[in-house]
Amino acid sequence: MVILPGEKTPQSYIGLDEVVVYQPIKLNSFEEKKKYMLLRRRVLKVYPYAQLASERFTVLKERLDHMDKRRQKKRYAKRIEKYLEGEFSEELKKLTRKEGQILVKLIHRETGITPHALVMAYRNGLRATVYQFIAKLYDIDLKTEFNPSEVQEDMWIEDILFRSGMTMRYFDEKVKK
Repeated sequence: MVILPGEKTPQSYIGLDEVVVYQPIKLNSFEEKKKYMLLRRRVLKVYPYAQLASERFTVLKERLDHMDKRRQKKRYAKRIEKYLEGEFSEELKKLTRKEGQILVKLIHRETGITPHALVMAYRNGLRATVYQFIAKLYDIDLKTEFNPSEVQEDMWIEDILFRSGMTMRYFDEKVKK
């Protein structure tokens, strides 16, 4: 039995918060460590944008499901696009190319759909092609998928998010399937 300071009754246990211990990541060289730390900084910078995109996508999908007419859905999607463009374009223009590439992967991780497919579904094919062309000018592919089981950088991204307390949504969904 333990009597804690300030307690009058003895307790048979001490309640502690859960502690998670991670296995250290094995990086072989200084260059790998440098890449990992740089990737970590970039991922933590753009992850809030990916989360926000996921939330907005969920809301958009729910609202479009309640609309009956195709024209009404197109107008609403166009209005949302203009709003988001006005709200985030200046912030997203400040991202580096690599941060943009990571953002595309994180959007796929969070929504399960590539940004190219999102534009195809909710706007039109021409707009998706134009966005893809412009992104290619900056070495960004909107069709890039998040695949941590095959791509080492994606595995590192997942590790970074896991260690920083972010959700493990990707693996939770894979286990459910």
